[in-house]
Amino acid sequence: MTLAAEQKSAEVTDWAARIGWLVGLALFVALVYWLMREGWKWRGTLQSGLPELHTTPEGLAPATLTLTGRYHGSTTAGQWLDRIVARGLGTRSRAELTLHPEGLDVVRPGAAGFFVPAEAVLGARLDKGIAGKVLPEGGLLVVTWTHGDQVIDSGFRSDRAAEHPAWVKALGTLEAEDAAAASAAPHPHHDRTTEGTAR
Repeated sequence: MTLAAEQKSAEVTDWAARIGWLVGLALFVALVYWLMREGWKWRGTLQSGLPELHTTPEGLAPATLTLTGRYHGSTTAGQWLDRIVARGLGTRSRAELTLHPEGLDVVRPGAAGFFVPAEAVLGARLDKGIAGKVLPEGGLLVVTWTHGDQVIDSGFRSDRAAEHPAWVKALGTLEAEDAAAASAAPHPHHDRTTEGTAR
């Protein structure tokens, strides 16, 4: 009888310890989540100077390439862990990309889309990680572009990763064509002969 009572008492003590451990774990998880959320908000405040993203313009020429897959995030160019969260760029989501002569259109179901004008595209490369997301070598399409004073790397993964090299080539061509068009554009200059004559 005494032995049975001791066993029952020990069982109650064990349950109390387990409940206490679970409550402690839940509080720890809640604290970590709260710290992450506060860090996210703080980072967004620091990046509040990033201008509003461009929206898709009307009358785009037909798309030269299309891609469906995932958007994994954006970082400061060359710094794959320096996540950009302002203007919704920190939200991972499904993504549909279309490449036009005018630029890159990013549609994100459930999140804000954005448009990268051709003159803002600096190129693209294959990589394996961005903003805390690591994939197999070459499993990530990273597009480098400028917005305001910021140079940004944005990571995408197609549902068919074999499409990535074609996008790298096309975005590099887009950059080259835009640079050529800019250099061919007439620049204002002074007519030194006329100016001298006038004097």
